[in-house]
Amino acid sequence: MEGSVAIRPDKFGLSDEQALRKHIGFFKTVENIGVGNTYICYGDKGNAAIVFLTDDVFRIKIYQGADVDLSTTVGVLPQVSEVEVKTLENESQFIFATTTIRLIVDKSNCSLSIEDHEGHLIARQNPVGWNARGEHSADYDMPAESHFYGFGEKTGFLDKRGERYTNWNTDVYAPHVPEIEAIYQSIPLLIHMFEERSYGLFLDNPGRSDFDMRSAETTFSISCATGAYDIYFINGPGLKDVVSRYTALTGRIDLPPKWAIGYHQSRYSYMNQQEVLELARTFRTKQIPCDVIYLDIHYMDEYRVFTFDPVRFPDPEGMMEELKSLGIRIIPIVDPGVKKDPKYTVYQEGVRENHFIKKLEGDIFLGEVWPGISAFPDFTEDRTSEWWGEQHRYYTELGIQGIWNDMNEPALFNESKTMDLDAMHGNNGKPQTHEELHNLYGMLMSKATYEGLSRQLDGQRPFVLTRAGYAGIQRYAAVWTGDNRSFWEHMALAMPMVLNMGLSGIPFAGPDIGGFGHNATGELLARWTQMGAFFPYCRNHSAIGTIRQEPWSFGEKTEEIVRNYIGLRYRFMPHLYQLFRGAATDGLPIVRPLLLEYPSDPNVTNLCDQFLLGENILIAPVYRPDTDHRSVYLPAGTWIDYWTGEALVGGRPILAHAPLEIMPMYIRAGAIIAEGPLKQSADDASDESITFHIYGASASTGFESAYTLYEDDGVSFDYRQGGYSELSLNVVGGAGTVEIQWRYNEARGFKPERKLLQFSFRRPDFTVGRVEGLQRLTAEQLVAGAEGWTHNPSTDELLIQVSDQAVGDKLVVSTA
Repeated sequence: MEGSVAIRPDKFGLSDEQALRKHIGFFKTVENIGVGNTYICYGDKGNAAIVFLTDDVFRIKIYQGADVDLSTTVGVLPQVSEVEVKTLENESQFIFATTTIRLIVDKSNCSLSIEDHEGHLIARQNPVGWNARGEHSADYDMPAESHFYGFGEKTGFLDKRGERYTNWNTDVYAPHVPEIEAIYQSIPLLIHMFEERSYGLFLDNPGRSDFDMRSAETTFSISCATGAYDIYFINGPGLKDVVSRYTALTGRIDLPPKWAIGYHQSRYSYMNQQEVLELARTFRTKQIPCDVIYLDIHYMDEYRVFTFDPVRFPDPEGMMEELKSLGIRIIPIVDPGVKKDPKYTVYQEGVRENHFIKKLEGDIFLGEVWPGISAFPDFTEDRTSEWWGEQHRYYTELGIQGIWNDMNEPALFNESKTMDLDAMHGNNGKPQTHEELHNLYGMLMSKATYEGLSRQLDGQRPFVLTRAGYAGIQRYAAVWTGDNRSFWEHMALAMPMVLNMGLSGIPFAGPDIGGFGHNATGELLARWTQMGAFFPYCRNHSAIGTIRQEPWSFGEKTEEIVRNYIGLRYRFMPHLYQLFRGAATDGLPIVRPLLLEYPSDPNVTNLCDQFLLGENILIAPVYRPDTDHRSVYLPAGTWIDYWTGEALVGGRPILAHAPLEIMPMYIRAGAIIAEGPLKQSADDASDESITFHIYGASASTGFESAYTLYEDDGVSFDYRQGGYSELSLNVVGGAGTVEIQWRYNEARGFKPERKLLQFSFRRPDFTVGRVEGLQRLTAEQLVAGAEGWTHNPSTDELLIQVSDQAVGDKLVVSTA
């Protein structure tokens, strides 16, 4: 016997009325509403608010009804529009013009075209459509030569043409494979490149959205399931222009503490206080640099956040003191779920002060995570974020300066893997469902954490690591790529993931070195550490039940390789810190696809098994087992093998010899790279000596190379008030000489512990004669601290050592 369920209407598909899509329709009129450069285009069935933010960035928000809400998510920084916009009208078009672009509205259907002033089409948006459920979508022109980048944290290759992705923060323990369309981070930014021209489209919608470059041959689509179709057009024309302008819109990283750029060690879990201390002592005994050890969930008392297990960790204060003496910090994990326990202070306060997410009917939303049934703070409420940030005083009073946010998609142990879609967020007086705000949750948690730590650390910089995030997350946290596996394929997958995250405004990112799940091998750990040593975020992490993968876990040979490459990261720390400074000021990524520096080279549009550190260091990891050679593509120019000093002509692939202890690395001729001494922790400021390595310098007229070394105390915010130093270095060739000039910025507010500077000419394109004003000495004399120079004919390296003057100085090298 059947009941009425047999004829449920959803069994027969949508009715015509339900499936019908609406569009704005024909253009009726336009009005400047007097709020900045904001124009309302009124259509037959809907309206579009157009806001010009700069000459190259404008916003379009589709809405129905009489009033438009021009508020944004927290992902967008407050913007001040000072651009001059001219308007023109003819029979078929309404045109908005800035100094660089023209936005053309087709009066027949309100479709949009963006052109430059020479009439070249940059982008075309077909009419935005919506249905009765409020789902919006629009198609955009996709030429045959299109390439797509950005999208934040997505699997697959660098170029996303032919792919489709969903933005919905999702806890994906397994599998991490290209067909997974949504994982932990949602950055709804698409960068479209064709014919060396690029533009970006950023959809500021924290609900579920989709980018589809697969389903149609000549168009791609952007759609959202709920909320507003609120999209930003970001003009290039270069890829760097798009990234820089996007990060001006959504924010750039603040300088992290220098210790956060060091090597981090983690495991799920280091089970007790004694194990943590023995781990730290082993790093120091074995002389393997390390700055951070992580505590995963087992440090807590029955997984209650803001607690230590009294049996496993009976004296956290004493543990912190010993670790501090070793130069190692602790970062504990903090999840959003607060255990439902009437005897638990944090739960009591959350209930009493109304900090937890509720259902519309008033009941607290409860779900299962590590502690069992738990409640979840409503980070959309400023007062709750402040309360949550204040809870971290529990950690900061122990000397902890960094926090690891996990499970903050939010992840729950239920069928949907997340919070009920009808759970309600207060949203500072503008209530919305979780369905509408889901992708913001992790970012808002990290924001609350970062701001709470900042209030408590007496001017010291905090560090936050997060698994989940939304556009703008870079302002508050570093990002790791979640629960990967100890697979060679996942090592390879990490490169395009981190590269596209950098293009999406998240420069401080990296995977779990060695892989989190499954079992690593010594060879995999060695190769992955070689690669990971040059990612912005550098952490070894492994799962409970897997083979241990600390640096010494696979014998002396692997340990030595791992030690050497971690040490190389610390020697590169001055240069790496300079790149972080650059990311904080211009928004460009620290590790870059070759495409970013060589956009006209057709060989690099999807090249993602090698990458650049900054502009000038090419890293080519070996990501297959039992491999001692690999193909490396060298872009145009001359490249110098970091290990052998051999100069190689670029614009071609080469076969690089790469035995297990060698990862191919190349430096662009003409580059200057700053290296420091090998340290066991970034906090060690006892020796801030610097060697400027100058690669492939020429004494020919026209050769010029420049470098700026940025330095500050590495731990405080004093640099914001001028507490920093910048040393500008210029190397100029001409008429048989090479002149080195260096100068500190006049308002130098920071002075490192340094008496000498070194200049090392690696494979110079001239024969060394003398250095005017300095004596030729032995290498041993230079090591002893004497000023002078020496030349090693076997390596063709010229090394000069001089006093570090307070203002600067210059030297002249004469050829033989």
